[in-house]
Amino acid sequence: MVQCSLGLQKASAVLYTAANAILAFVMINEKYFEEFPQLKTERLLLRKQELKDAPHLQQMRSNEQVMLYMDSDRHEDIKASEAFIARNLESYEQKTGFFWDITAAETGNYLGDIILRKIDRTNFRAEIGYTLKPDYWGRGYMKEAMRAVISFGFKDLGLHSIEANINPANTTSRELLLKMGFLKEAFFRENYNYNGRFLDTEIYSLLERDFIQQ
Repeated sequence: MVQCSLGLQKASAVLYTAANAILAFVMINEKYFEEFPQLKTERLLLRKQELKDAPHLQQMRSNEQVMLYMDSDRHEDIKASEAFIARNLESYEQKTGFFWDITAAETGNYLGDIILRKIDRTNFRAEIGYTLKPDYWGRGYMKEAMRAVISFGFKDLGLHSIEANINPANTTSRELLLKMGFLKEAFFRENYNYNGRFLDTEIYSLLERDFIQQ
């Protein structure tokens, strides 16, 4: 009985060690919350969003075309954009999100922004969001930026899945997500109240293994 008990204890210890090793392997990589990850592509530089970017952000988020399906308030002045950026910076400090400005690698021109937020450490999941100035639509910039951010999310940060939340009327965003390998996960009827109107929502998701296979 004593030998059996010792054997079980040893087996339990081995399993406990193995389980801890697995957990350590799949943990979110916290080092990216110590130094913000700057991402580079062939044409783009994705850098940390800062308060100095408020004028660019205000110009973009006050544009009627840009905000058509955003279902959020336009930035009517610089203060609104500064407050928005301040919240994003606080989210990074709280280790719940990353907020990049999309800029042209050669000129530094501001093109838009892209985010990974709602970092879920239990389920290794996050939500992606993106906005681009109309002058740069149709040139493949957002697809390029998304590929860089998604690759970072899976390969570096340690995510298992990434979701996107869109207005069902936003066909351009839907087409982009499908091109990136996202699959429709849910359709919620009138689950979001904005300005006294109940709006529908579509949820798309991408698994790490599906992105790698692209």
